[in-house]
Amino acid sequence: MVSLTALAAFSAVALGMVLTPGPNMAYLVSRSICQGRTAGMISLAGVALGFVTYMLLAAFGITALVFAIPYAYDALRLAGAAYLGWLAWNALKPGGRSPFQVHDLPPDSPRRLFAMGLLTNLLNPKIAALYLSLLPQFVDAEQGNVLGQTLMLGATQIAISVTVNALIVLGAGTVAAFLSGRPFWMAAQRWLMGTVLAVLAVRMAFDTGRR
Repeated sequence: MVSLTALAAFSAVALGMVLTPGPNMAYLVSRSICQGRTAGMISLAGVALGFVTYMLLAAFGITALVFAIPYAYDALRLAGAAYLGWLAWNALKPGGRSPFQVHDLPPDSPRRLFAMGLLTNLLNPKIAALYLSLLPQFVDAEQGNVLGQTLMLGATQIAISVTVNALIVLGAGTVAAFLSGRPFWMAAQRWLMGTVLAVLAVRMAFDTGRR
């Protein structure tokens, strides 16, 4: 199974990723502020189902592909590093936007809220990069039970992401009000997240060895 060291390292990466501004955070924040916390939680349920979908795809297909086909690991690794680098640039570039600068959204029904949360997550390239490029780096084929390792790592990521996103939904209005009057903190948030992304991108690009 997954070692405690690998699990702790992956948990730190998963936490850094969920705290990084992206489509999920932007949608949940905007929806929670525009329509209330209940709407935000329903949307989060859809996001959670998207995580489960990605986890099952990784567990039953992607992991086997990575370990079976030569250069598949490197292709996924470099693609993921390039995408993380692009996210870092978007966070750090002049005029970068914080997800707490919300867009107006019209009220939606619970069914549509759930569906939009699911669709936003399934089309989120950051989550695809996490499962297709980052997660396989923490799977050690020599430890055996690759499926079990993948499911454990995926479940850990889902638990962290759902918990953090739930806290974001509950506190979205307060945080947005705090940051809107404090440009320094708005910029500091973007720079912190951009730096985390840049470090992850460099680490992934130069990590050439399979675990």
